Amino acid sequence: MTITFEDFKKLELKVAEIKEVKDHPNADKLYIIIIDLGYTKKQIVAGIKSSYSKESLLGKQVVVADNLEPVFLRGVESQAMLLASQDEEGTCIISPERKVKLGSIVK
Repeated sequence: MTITFEDFKKLELKVAEIKEVKDHPNADKLYIIIIDLGYTKKQIVAGIKSSYSKESLLGKQVVVADNLEPVFLRGVESQAMLLASQDEEGTCIISPERKVKLGSIVK
């Protein structure tokens, strides 16, 4: 499937920092993550538990899709989406190469 450039521009990709990580109460593979975008904090449910410990995620800058409609995953609201890639070695979070201002737009 192809999308137009105009459709792609609607997606707001931003840099956030992970502030808190908890186990999801209803899913073995999910974390509940609190992110700071610099101007607001949001909650994300992410399936990265098999690749990352809670401690390794704290303070990490990540790229998120900020303007997605919230969804409930196993009964917990997810207000954005953490971007990651996945291959045979596991999941790899997409992060900026250096520390940047929170809320920075990813183009």
